[in-house]
Amino acid sequence: MEIDGACHCGEITFTAEIDPSRVMICNCTDCQIQSGGAFRMVVLAPVESFQLQGQPRRYVKVSESGNRRAQMFCPTCATPLFACAPEHPTSVSIRLGCVKQRGELVPPRRYGSVPPCPGLRSCKPSPAVPSRKHCFRPRAAPACSPGDRSWIPKFCERFRHP
Repeated sequence: MEIDGACHCGEITFTAEIDPSRVMICNCTDCQIQSGGAFRMVVLAPVESFQLQGQPRRYVKVSESGNRRAQMFCPTCATPLFACAPEHPTSVSIRLGCVKQRGELVPPRRYGSVPPCPGLRSCKPSPAVPSRKHCFRPRAAPACSPGDRSWIPKFCERFRHP
């Protein structure tokens, strides 16, 4: 599957060929801290299929296991974009938040040794607020009008627990 994405300000863009079965959620402590949430969603892509336009900034972190990973992000808006081995990478771990096709990609697996945030299972959906200016939609989609909630059931179905 061909994907494309960009940082929030548009300074960095990319394309990649991915296998949708390689989408995953990680809830390790590093991913929680770096995503600012309970988990991070990523998809792996071979480095030869990854095309990057722009010059991201790089931060090399050392995980609890001792592995080094280069975390790449936009120097202007700080959007996390991808991670890879600092030297001679064979694959990139693309952050799904900046992928335009993220709504089509469902994670089949979860990684991480930290239990998921205990409050997520009992978290109830918040009622929509009609006065909001923006809706959660990929940037490629047309802007939604206030009160348009037609996308919510399809989006929420992906996170329903049995």
